[in-house]
Amino acid sequence: MSAQTSIQLNDGRSIPQVGLGVWQASNEQAALAVRTALEAGYRHVDTAAIYDNEKGVGEGLRASGVKREEVFITTKLWNNAQGGDSTLKAFDQSLERLGLDYVDLYLIHWPAPRKGLYVESWKALKRLKEEGRARSIGVSNFTAEHLDRIIGETGIVPVLNQIELHPRFQQKALREAHARHNIVTQSWSPLGQGQLLSDPVIGQLAARHKRTPAQVVIRWHIDSGLVVIPKSVTPARIKENLDVFSFRLDAEDMAQIEKLDSANGRIGPDPMTATF
Repeated sequence: MSAQTSIQLNDGRSIPQVGLGVWQASNEQAALAVRTALEAGYRHVDTAAIYDNEKGVGEGLRASGVKREEVFITTKLWNNAQGGDSTLKAFDQSLERLGLDYVDLYLIHWPAPRKGLYVESWKALKRLKEEGRARSIGVSNFTAEHLDRIIGETGIVPVLNQIELHPRFQQKALREAHARHNIVTQSWSPLGQGQLLSDPVIGQLAARHKRTPAQVVIRWHIDSGLVVIPKSVTPARIKENLDVFSFRLDAEDMAQIEKLDSANGRIGPDPMTATF
């Protein structure tokens, strides 16, 4: 397996381009998955308060024997904790569950615009970064409008926006907005929640490269300059998802995948209308 790649953030730090996602994993599953992933060479794990598995992530990290400073850990603020003091309290609770003194990246999970608290929450994240307990700060599921507002009102640019992104929903306009602000794009549901694994175009490319469909899609994210966090609790798949650094997609491959993009490709909630 070739050396992993990383992407530089706008605060000078860097993030490994492939990480392990643990959405829908129990604490027990997350602990095993994180340990397996770190032993396989991952150095990036993405969790969230709402996943209810931060404790398992911390346990997996400690069980792996990998040094804390070698692993990039992300967690996220859930919507019911948005606000100034409540954000700080929620962050403390996440650190306690993880069993860590700091996280590498703390994100506002959703803008939840109907609550009207995401700017106040962003100011609290700024404080956490100044204290050094969140080494970098960013957002998730923010639109260009939400980004413009927090940047305009605070002067602080997120290092990263984690959004739904896969070949059938490529988010080109939002990625262009990210580029204007030097914000890294991170993809959640990068495999389209498994729907892309049976796509005939992906299948043809997988056969040509002698790779699995999942590896082709993950490589597409990498070659597109994205950070990607495929989720799995299956040891063989966890290892397979990282084994993507010894091949590349060429321009023709990328062009074929680009044609899969659809305006109706969204699988998850729309950040502008989500009510949770």
